Amino acid sequence: MSERDRGGGASRLAAARQALDGVETLETYGRVVAIRGLLIEVAGPVAAMRLGGRLDIAVDTGAGGIVPCEIIGFQGDRALAMPFGSLEGVRRGCPATVRDEAAGAIRPSAAWLGRTVDALGRPIDGLGPIPAGPAIYPLRADPPPAHARRRVGPPLDLGVRCINTFLTMCAGQRMGIFAGSGVGKSVLLSMLARYTAADVAVIGLVGERGREVQEFLQDDLGEAGLKRSVVVVATSDEPALMRRNAAYVTLAIAEHFRDQGAQVLCMIDSITRFAMAQRDIGLAAGEPPTAKGYTPTVFSELPRLLERAGPGTGEGAISGLFTVLVEGDDHNEPVADAVRGILDGHIVMERGIAERGRYPAINVLRSVSRTMPKACDPQHLPTVRRARRILATYADMEELIRLGAYRAGASAEVDEAVALMPQIEAFLGQGKEEATSIGEGYRRLGEIVGAA
Repeated sequence: MSERDRGGGASRLAAARQALDGVETLETYGRVVAIRGLLIEVAGPVAAMRLGGRLDIAVDTGAGGIVPCEIIGFQGDRALAMPFGSLEGVRRGCPATVRDEAAGAIRPSAAWLGRTVDALGRPIDGLGPIPAGPAIYPLRADPPPAHARRRVGPPLDLGVRCINTFLTMCAGQRMGIFAGSGVGKSVLLSMLARYTAADVAVIGLVGERGREVQEFLQDDLGEAGLKRSVVVVATSDEPALMRRNAAYVTLAIAEHFRDQGAQVLCMIDSITRFAMAQRDIGLAAGEPPTAKGYTPTVFSELPRLLERAGPGTGEGAISGLFTVLVEGDDHNEPVADAVRGILDGHIVMERGIAERGRYPAINVLRSVSRTMPKACDPQHLPTVRRARRILATYADMEELIRLGAYRAGASAEVDEAVALMPQIEAFLGQGKEEATSIGEGYRRLGEIVGAA
């Protein structure tokens, strides 16, 4: 074959490729046939749709528009979907285009630091688009294999002396913060976000009040804290899918930085609102309600979400702090009970302590860190045990002491507890702008109670 023939063949091949590139890809779509509340029924090629897949419903609002949806179930020859936004403009007969697999994934990168995104990974801080990273991270990834995970790391300095001393946390550990509404949970979370010794913080505000988002970003997190953080926001007025997706996006971003070898602090406020969103989705799909109306998928999704935090298979780790909003101050309600059994410890905040004016309102005796015996330096354990005994002694006699029914001198242990409690109470309280290292916390506690 001559050079001319080879050159002509190459040019024809290039022309053919260019023509093929211009051909539109095949689109698969169905039609909206019914709407029940927030549930949309779509008829069409159900075999081409999948559970958890995405649909784009084209709406007729004059200027046109798209309502993104997720398939949450199937009924007969119809797919059941819920929207990520408003249903305004959706009517019977609207085309619903099936999206590809990559719709349920994000591509984080170091450029995401300092940015605020929504539950779909889209920037909402007005600072322009965010460059995508090279790797795709699915929103609903599986946790790392148990046999391949590393063990938790050294003690993690959280900057809050009550937790550092009595509930020492390790890098890669997962802790729950259990509290009723208005007890100071969000303020404690802001202190942890600002003072924890981590490389990166990924913060998910799930079902948060819209008014508090800017306050958290500007006042609580601050400019310095935001520079090393990625904040995911889904406010309480957004659809259930957005509130649930915010938790998935938060973990996916944390997994990206963990895979880069970073020590990541992952915080979600709150897991209860994630469970409520999953309950709304499950009920809409026809699941039977169980305890307090929560559907079975709530209790299967909680461990799948929370187990994604923790040590990775490499050098990086995700240290998780998850708030749990206990309804009616009932710490044994279904979500709190389930989460407590999954995590590596729990921090209990009580309204009675907050009403006395001591913040953070942590009940040390009801709180547990499952890594505490190994995380705490052995030389400090006697001090911590002695402080716990004093707290327990005072708690047992507190009612009699407050009523004046206890007579001084009746018990040397109680007399000691009464004498030391004002100093211990002052130690447990901490201002929002104050940070205390682990070593400083042990030193101050030792000065108060001494060694055993």
